Amino acid sequence: MTWSDKFKLKKGLIQSLNEAGFAAPKEIQQKTLARINGGQDIIAVGPEGCGKTTTYVLATLNKFNYMPDGVPKVLILVPDKEKVEAVTAKIDQLNKNKTLSVVPLFATPGYEAQMDAMADGADIVVATPDRARAIYLKLGLDLNKIELLVIDDADLIVKQGLQLPVTELADSISRCQHLVFTEVLHERLNKMTAPFMKQPAVIEVEEIGQPQFNTLPQILYLLPNFGTKVNLLNLFMQDEDVFTKVVLFVNTRPTAEKIYKSLNGRSSIAALLNSWHFEMDSFTSLEEFKNSATRMLIVVNDGEQQLDLTDIPFLIHFELPIEKETYIQRMISDSQDVENETIAITFATDIELTTVKKIEQATGQKIALGELPGDLIIEKERKAAASSEEKVARATADDDTRGGAFHEKKASNAKTYNYRAGLKAKMNKKKKH
Repeated sequence: MTWSDKFKLKKGLIQSLNEAGFAAPKEIQQKTLARINGGQDIIAVGPEGCGKTTTYVLATLNKFNYMPDGVPKVLILVPDKEKVEAVTAKIDQLNKNKTLSVVPLFATPGYEAQMDAMADGADIVVATPDRARAIYLKLGLDLNKIELLVIDDADLIVKQGLQLPVTELADSISRCQHLVFTEVLHERLNKMTAPFMKQPAVIEVEEIGQPQFNTLPQILYLLPNFGTKVNLLNLFMQDEDVFTKVVLFVNTRPTAEKIYKSLNGRSSIAALLNSWHFEMDSFTSLEEFKNSATRMLIVVNDGEQQLDLTDIPFLIHFELPIEKETYIQRMISDSQDVENETIAITFATDIELTTVKKIEQATGQKIALGELPGDLIIEKERKAAASSEEKVARATADDDTRGGAFHEKKASNAKTYNYRAGLKAKMNKKKKH
């Protein structure tokens, strides 16, 4: 398929694509461009590098005739300054209409320069949600003629807690087409887009390559919040026959302390690796933990640590490390003893799914989704989370408050343990350790 087929792109755009080396449309462009040109709302889900940015830049530039009028017709919302600059550069690369004015808006000391740029005329605005909202409230951003609202890296926008600035801007636009691009689609993102998107087409592109190496068996548990993660961990550790030895990875010392106190409330079943508090049980090495009666060792994620994790029945990532390479290195398996192979379990919330997707792309393997136990207590989101969302709406440009709520599953839909037969057999084998 070539760019001239069915997409109805202007000749100047097709020429720019050929000059930039884009010989043929990628899968996401093949599936979305015709729908976008037809005026449909789109939610496009695809991994990094699949062509999402090029897709909406083409849709944006295709809207303009030779002489634009200097009033914003397209508003593109992205999570941070770096992405604003990347999108602006992509527009410059493909745009041959030099009368077109593109104005970037992002957090910077003062508003005067950006207000002046908007006053000089803007056809396309590329902005972070908080700064776009701040300029709008100062009457510097005219939304009356917006025809296209694009939200890119929507999963990262949700992770940063910027849902309300997005929905507030969307509600202030009387009528337009909406395009949402994201690496993952989850409940919090759906909650953000539902008020302004009308029957969007959800288009998903999956690009997972061939496995590069052997990995440990992995299970992913999708959980709503920190409290429910703690509840599931406690539930697992009640099974003394299966969870005989566990190494648990967390990202921060405060998290490690909370889990330590939670697990050791009944009896001393957990210890820390190289504890920073003398009153907490501690080991100085993995070998010391393996030879002890303690069932869990809590480790704060550190990519520089080289840990010998052999002969540990279970690795649990309570939180995913910041660098995906740290996780992947732990998952590489050279063991030929399948029966006694370590099982890796990951707890993830909606906002951690982006990292999960990046890991799957890098390893070339999907992580199996585990079903939650029927007796797992699902913690409600605290009311403070909702009030913090309201603060974002009232605050100035650079607030970073997390929002969104998880809806508890009905009792009739609650799941009991339902491991795949192979994994169940492996977990039963752990009892002999």
